[in-house]
Amino acid sequence: MGRRRRWRDGVGVLVVEGGGSESGGRDVVVPVEIARSYRARARGLLGRDRLDGAMLLTPASSVHTFRMRMAIDVAYLDRRFRVISVRTMRPGRLGLPRVRSRHVLEAEAGVMAGWGVRVGVRVTVRAEE
Repeated sequence: MGRRRRWRDGVGVLVVEGGGSESGGRDVVVPVEIARSYRARARGLLGRDRLDGAMLLTPASSVHTFRMRMAIDVAYLDRRFRVISVRTMRPGRLGLPRVRSRHVLEAEAGVMAGWGVRVGVRVTVRAEE
């Protein structure tokens, strides 16, 4: 068995293996904010007008967009960081929990398709020290 990841709130990079069609099949690297604590996960993207990159909520199996100012793409990840579902959510919505989801990625609506984030794709998250 592998070692469990123990992140802290902070920043890092998200690597989408194989990337989108725009990358020619190369890995896509995106800045990511890591929200590990209850407080950081609860705050999430509330009050923001935009996000450069993505936000990882961990652990998480569902999200909502109440009091958000923008529509977001949401990718649900299993424990091995494989994408099990991708949705676009407008403000004021409640996402249904995904049973196998252990992590949730959020980004501005429309960007995940360009990164190549789709069901079955594996992503990697590396926290910056």
